[in-house]
Amino acid sequence: MPNKKLILQIDFRSGLPIYTQIVNQIHAQVASGILQPGDQLPTVRALAEELRVNFNTVARAYRILDEERIISTQQGRGTYITEIPPPKVSEKIRREALEELTKRYIGEAMRLEFSKSEIKQMVNDQLKAWTEAQESE
Repeated sequence: MPNKKLILQIDFRSGLPIYTQIVNQIHAQVASGILQPGDQLPTVRALAEELRVNFNTVARAYRILDEERIISTQQGRGTYITEIPPPKVSEKIRREALEELTKRYIGEAMRLEFSKSEIKQMVNDQLKAWTEAQESE
């Protein structure tokens, strides 16, 4: 399968370790279907250069993903998204992806100086609007 362009956005000011950001974003892309089983990821060196981070940071993220059986590195061939992980792992990935999205949303909303009640109200309004749109289809 051709090498898909992995798109990661690293926030150097977030306080979240860079390797964790890489892991979380790959989890989210697998959970959402952006990355499919068999898709090839960049080499550790190539991704480190692209993100302008230390080689060891990317290696640590890949090691975590490999231990979770999300990716598989085959010497001389490359790093690939593995076949669909077991349901327990998939559910964990989905929850972590949702948690990461929520943290980013709340962080951005707080930086824009919205109150907690304004943020809650917006989430409720959007959930209601989305549900109504789904029911009308």
